[in-house]
Amino acid sequence: MTNDTLKIGNKTFKSRLIVGTGKHRNHEEMVAALEASGSDMVTVAIGRVNLNSKGEKTILDFIDRKKYTILPNTAGAYTAEDAIRIARLAQAAGVGNLVKLEVIGDKKTLLPDTEGLLEATRVLVKEGFVVMPYTNDDLIMAKKLEDAGAACVMPLAAPIGSGLGIQNPLNIKFIKEAVRCPVIVDAGVGTASDAAICMELGVDGVLMNTAIALADNPRLMAEAMKEAVSAGRKAFLAGRIAKKEFARASSPQEGFAIKA
Repeated sequence: MTNDTLKIGNKTFKSRLIVGTGKHRNHEEMVAALEASGSDMVTVAIGRVNLNSKGEKTILDFIDRKKYTILPNTAGAYTAEDAIRIARLAQAAGVGNLVKLEVIGDKKTLLPDTEGLLEATRVLVKEGFVVMPYTNDDLIMAKKLEDAGAACVMPLAAPIGSGLGIQNPLNIKFIKEAVRCPVIVDAGVGTASDAAICMELGVDGVLMNTAIALADNPRLMAEAMKEAVSAGRKAFLAGRIAKKEFARASSPQEGFAIKA
């Protein structure tokens, strides 16, 4: 398992868990949760960070760049133009060319505007960005995003922050079978069993924020998520037994002779 790594663009990650940095009660709690998660890539809503602050600390100052790759996201963008602008700002500020691309289409559900997402993906890929788009659990759109040059596709398990767990496992399996790039489930995970189920479907990783940040004990939940992602990945690689309609004895009696 030591060589079972996740590759996005030209970067390789030991952990298949990506964690967010929003919603934590304070920066110290966030740092403790990041450490417990074992993640080596963390996402930051860069549009909500004051990149021009002089002498004032931002959330980026609390993230150890030697430990973590920063994945700026375009949260808050409702048009392709806004998402592209935020990605460019992050790159200009020296955060890098990785971007978790979000183009939201509805304020109530926070579901993606997939037309805008595809448009922004095409533009940013041409500009040299490594684009990781947050999308619906739609295999047709997943294939279009891959064809547009996305480094991975990130279908939702359920609406952002809902904690409902994976609602359409069959759709996630269809996406995984349809694309060659990594598939990372993003949004909707509520607890460790949700993360394990995602990984057991064969996806390449899971991204989460709310499930950790708003837990009663974020550090402990982050540790649980780390273990769940690892366990789910191992279970997928091991290969589960086939489901059967009837019982089958664990210790079959065939071949045993019972003498009086």
